[in-house]
Amino acid sequence: MNIDIKNDVWTVLKQTDKPLIIYGMGNGADKILNEFEKLDIKIYGVIASDDFVRGQSFRGFTVKKLFDIENELDDFIIITAFGTSRPDVINHIVEISKKHTVLSADVSVYGDNIFNMEFYRSHYAEIEQAYSLMADEQSQKVFENEICFKLSGNLQYLFDSFSDKDEVFKNILKLSDKESYLDLGAYRGDTIQEFLSYTDGHYSSIVALEPDRKTFQKLKTAVGNMKSVQLFNMGIWSDDCDMTFNASLGRGSSISSEGKQSLAVTKVDTLFRARHLTYMKMDVEGAEYMALKGAENTLRRDCPKLNIAAYHRSEDIFTLPIMIHEINPEYKIFLRQHPHIPAWDMNIYAVGK
Repeated sequence: MNIDIKNDVWTVLKQTDKPLIIYGMGNGADKILNEFEKLDIKIYGVIASDDFVRGQSFRGFTVKKLFDIENELDDFIIITAFGTSRPDVINHIVEISKKHTVLSADVSVYGDNIFNMEFYRSHYAEIEQAYSLMADEQSQKVFENEICFKLSGNLQYLFDSFSDKDEVFKNILKLSDKESYLDLGAYRGDTIQEFLSYTDGHYSSIVALEPDRKTFQKLKTAVGNMKSVQLFNMGIWSDDCDMTFNASLGRGSSISSEGKQSLAVTKVDTLFRARHLTYMKMDVEGAEYMALKGAENTLRRDCPKLNIAAYHRSEDIFTLPIMIHEINPEYKIFLRQHPHIPAWDMNIYAVGK
């Protein structure tokens, strides 16, 4: 693996004399500004897309349009601080980057770890191990680009990693019409519909878990009447127990010690103790590592095809491949980054050898 980054994006931003502009005003911007405060990095202002600017304020700054900043300053650095998979928004950021320096300060969706140079060096052995597990040249390239992106904030590394999901489903997962499918974090049924689109609507069985109560009702409305479908208003974990759930974050609601709602959680090995699993999708808002621990017996016995989100925590890019390999060394492990700014929708795909 060739990583030639001298200074991480946080060091670059701390040392620059150029005014810094935050682009966005959501949770991501809050996390970035909190880290800026720790590092004593000052910003000049906050911008949002033209359609969102209504004279509002964010963290003490009046939110402006890019046009306003361009009239005030000759040179500056923009730090993206929101997430998007919309092609028009991604293309807009690409166009902005042709005129101005645009960086992304990577902060994790969950957890407190920042993927800076110190983090990289302290986990270097694990990162190298995970890289060695990548099953094809594209996975190795994506892995390398993702590390470079997280360290440098250079969006070009991210853009160079993009690929669509068709390639994965057609060339890696190769779903059949007889899959026994487990959807962990089923939301409103969108990934069930994705699954059905690649199996021409045919399958053996579907088991789906969604922990959020309101979202679960929408899941039931969407797919509850389908044949051979079981839906559970539960979370997934490494054991069968009750935990607390933070339901205030919409699609990002998650198991959390700060939650106020009691949630029953189970493990994959319980769900599939007496039945066969052929395909598992896991997008469980930072609980992926613990969920894999609760799936060890099933992964060893059945070696189901895996589709696992690998972007919620800074360490996911290396801890999850290593965990999968340790559970079942027969897995071939692939990494793909689907179009998104920042590096969300980065997924691990794994199939038996």
